[in-house]
Amino acid sequence: MRRRRAVVAAGFCASFLLGSVLNVLFAPGSEPPRPGQSPGPSPAPGPSRRGGRGELARQIRARYEEVQRYSRGGPGPGAGRPERRRLMDLAPGGPGLQRPRPPRARPLPDGAPGWPPAPGPGSPGPGPRLGCAALRNVSGAQYVGSGYTKAVYRVRLPGGAAVALKAVDFSGHDLGSCVREFGARRGCYRLAAHKLLKEMVLLERLRHPNVLQLYGYCYQDSEDIPDTLTTITELGAPVEMIQLLQTSWEDRFRICLSLGRLLHHLAHSPLGSVTLLDFRPRQFVLVDGELKVTDLDDARVEETPCSGSADCILEFPARNFTLPCSAQGWCEAMNEKRNLYNAYRFFFTYLLPHSAPPSLRPLLDSIVNATGELTWGVDETLAQLEKVLHLYRSGQYLQNSTAGSRAGPGGSGTRGQL
Repeated sequence: MRRRRAVVAAGFCASFLLGSVLNVLFAPGSEPPRPGQSPGPSPAPGPSRRGGRGELARQIRARYEEVQRYSRGGPGPGAGRPERRRLMDLAPGGPGLQRPRPPRARPLPDGAPGWPPAPGPGSPGPGPRLGCAALRNVSGAQYVGSGYTKAVYRVRLPGGAAVALKAVDFSGHDLGSCVREFGARRGCYRLAAHKLLKEMVLLERLRHPNVLQLYGYCYQDSEDIPDTLTTITELGAPVEMIQLLQTSWEDRFRICLSLGRLLHHLAHSPLGSVTLLDFRPRQFVLVDGELKVTDLDDARVEETPCSGSADCILEFPARNFTLPCSAQGWCEAMNEKRNLYNAYRFFFTYLLPHSAPPSLRPLLDSIVNATGELTWGVDETLAQLEKVLHLYRSGQYLQNSTAGSRAGPGGSGTRGQL
């Protein structure tokens, strides 16, 4: 029996590894080459540096306006248009917040706007928002990882709490390619920092148990760049799918349920239906067994405009889907369906059915099949996941199970944790 379980587990791991490699190789938005690696064919020569500065200013303005839209949009948590000001230190200062320091003049690319508004002063947790003062005596700084734009560090605050710090990666691909093209280090930093600012605003506007908590942020001078932005967030553990395959079914179901609740929230958010254009396990973390999205700089709220169903093709490495074009000229539920299929191909298909209680497998197979075919939306998917939770918590799933299946993996010994 042990040998059989080992063979089955090895088969699952091999299947997951093969699927992951194919997804990473062919998924849109996969990680670009790291600094020092060849990025592929060189782009065609760009405009002159003088004309390039104008293009850089145009890109900064476009990102600025995007952050403005997300700052103002909808009546959700933290709503209300914050005052227009330089993003300042929000260190605690008695019952209120410290008075912002006067803005300092900084040279910008021609036509570039200033910083957009910061999120409102409401904190996702109790107490005032953290600011620069909280970072003056941190300890145990550890590099966690980096991607296209940002680097992430783990630090311990003076009170002992561990948090994550995110900042623009000065040696990253995003900043480096911009500097090579435009030769304007400060302007390129502002362009990259607006992605971090967009993420900060979305973390504030989309507050939810399965969205990483924003604790605060800090602006301070760094190297030759003034006013560099650092965000302070909840700390989570990276999602390691190979390790998850070795955990109990209950733990894996809890992660899938967390994801279903997150996707339902994104589909009905105060900003509208939000899609995650870069949807991979590395965009999520685990906090006390709950899955939380951490990377939102590539999220999009706007639905895709269309004049017919030919404009509403949802493309994935293994297959494509054609969605209807609404009478209002938008592809129906494209943001929601993109999230749902990505949840199927990265999470549900690997984590839901394997070693599940036998009496729950038909329902779990229905969830996997329906999300893989996009025959359900997020509402029905979440309703069925909640049904599984009810059957498992109440013990009703045991009524048609044998004693042997009750003693198997994912048995009833820890039902109370769900």
